[in-house]
Amino acid sequence: MTHQVHSFEPPERFVAGTVGEPGDRTFFLQARGGGRVITVALEKVQVSLLAEKLEELLLEANKRFGVSLPEAPMMSGHDNEPLDTPVDEEFRVGTLGLAFDVDSGTVVIEAIEAGEAEVELELGPDTPDDDDDDDDDDDDEPDDDLDRLRVRLSPEATRAFIDRARRVVAAGRPPCPLCGQPLDPAGHLCPRHNGYHR
Repeated sequence: MTHQVHSFEPPERFVAGTVGEPGDRTFFLQARGGGRVITVALEKVQVSLLAEKLEELLLEANKRFGVSLPEAPMMSGHDNEPLDTPVDEEFRVGTLGLAFDVDSGTVVIEAIEAGEAEVELELGPDTPDDDDDDDDDDDDEPDDDLDRLRVRLSPEATRAFIDRARRVVAAGRPPCPLCGQPLDPAGHLCPRHNGYHR
């Protein structure tokens, strides 16, 4: 069976977004460009990790290659628009790969379809040595048969993505001040109120 690579280099828009109410949200990555819109589903923790690792990648690119770090976008520059509709899920993301392309000064994000139940986040510079190490792993070979979404972003577009992704993740249910678990509108059974003291 042939796989599809949905490539946007660069996209007109690349954002994280959700559908549903807090507590029952589905998370998506959506890329738009060239008259196409591709939407892939993923977990909240993957969105949070992606933002965190992109931040680390920008800092590493600055340290190793002298890439200037963009400022956080001004409030007027925030992309607060909802996902483009209809939200048709192409696939569910299993693995997220990140790289920095030194030649073009861009960040490459690759979301790979879930083949097994495993969820991963790979982070690394785009160097031949790292690619050779990956070839030794037999587990990476089945990824060639999986669909993928690939986007190439400038550091400024990456910073804008990070900012929106963090806002999307934080827009969920507020945490309980005692246990940190999400509070439901109907109430919350807090494990800290079970009568036991440590």
